[in-house]
Amino acid sequence: MDIKNAKYEISSPNVKGCPETDVPEYAFIGRSNVGKSSLINMLTKNKKMAKTSQTPGKTLLINHFRMDNGEWYLVDLPGYGFALRGKEMRDQLRKMIEGYILHRRQLTQLFVLLDIRHDPQKIDMEFLNWLGENSVPFAIVFTKADKLSKAAGERNVEAYKKELLKTWEELPPIFITSSEKSQGRQELIDYIYSINKEVEEEKKEEAKQANETAAPTPNTETAEEEQ
Repeated sequence: MDIKNAKYEISSPNVKGCPETDVPEYAFIGRSNVGKSSLINMLTKNKKMAKTSQTPGKTLLINHFRMDNGEWYLVDLPGYGFALRGKEMRDQLRKMIEGYILHRRQLTQLFVLLDIRHDPQKIDMEFLNWLGENSVPFAIVFTKADKLSKAAGERNVEAYKKELLKTWEELPPIFITSSEKSQGRQELIDYIYSINKEVEEEKKEEAKQANETAAPTPNTETAEEEQ
């Protein structure tokens, strides 16, 4: 499977401004300068799909991208950890992110991006634990795997796993990527489409059950009278 087409649709200042849809949404989030825009461009094979910038933290809105003629959406969220922002802007971004993650019913999976070059960071661990406490389905995507050796990358991934297992019974799905080399692209896409298939099968089963519930039952009294 692969992405047929991708198109930018809308940027929203809050969850209420997001498009009214009934299809799965896959949102991407991470700290500033984690390589989120580059990853989205790599996934869509379009270097201009998400704006990249030398200035970290440029994503300040909830950006929706229409995928495969509207069969699902890719969502680019503002980054968490707003050290360079004023308090008012930090509060605004926090409310925007929390509003989407906690109240957007179409959110099917959140991808949390982590820079593979770094040891486990307190702010990342706090965010992951917050997701777990709120039962938000998420996967971890390590970025910039081309920036260090394979062995060093594996050590850092293992360090994160060890840290997570201090408070988690099991680990979320984990992907290792490089936007420069398109590493991990197919694995991420296959994962998204596997979830899309599950969602579609669940919808079919729900529709089937609804039809069975709505189907008229035979009037046994009338039948007995006719006999």
